Amino acid sequence: PRQDKLLTAGELVPEVEGWVAIGAYIREQLRTGVSVRADADEMPPEERLRFVRTAGKMIDEGTEPDVDNFAAFQPVVDAQGRVTALRFVFPPYQVGPYSDGTQTVDVPAAILLPHLAPEYSGLFARP
Repeated sequence: PRQDKLLTAGELVPEVEGWVAIGAYIREQLRTGVSVRADADEMPPEERLRFVRTAGKMIDEGTEPDVDNFAAFQPVVDAQGRVTALRFVFPPYQVGPYSDGTQTVDVPAAILLPHLAPEYSGLFARP
């Protein structure tokens, strides 16, 4: 805000440790989605195991703590204009097969706050 520039993921979270924590949260959310989908599809046990393993590998690779894996994001704001979460956007193939399309995960401010660059933490809602 008021800087007339796009904020990059690397500026927002400058340390790799932050991406380790954020990636772990995103992985958990994506893996939960895979399990729910596998259960809903009532896959036979062998097929379910293969599906979960393949999806898990793609999720792990697409959420490694490399800032480039988290380059696409948008703020989720409350009525006061404070950022309550960041919605990370993953294109097809990054964290799942093409058939899954673009996937998103909202990471709440509480997860992000310890890892933000100090100059941007004031934009985020406090839990």
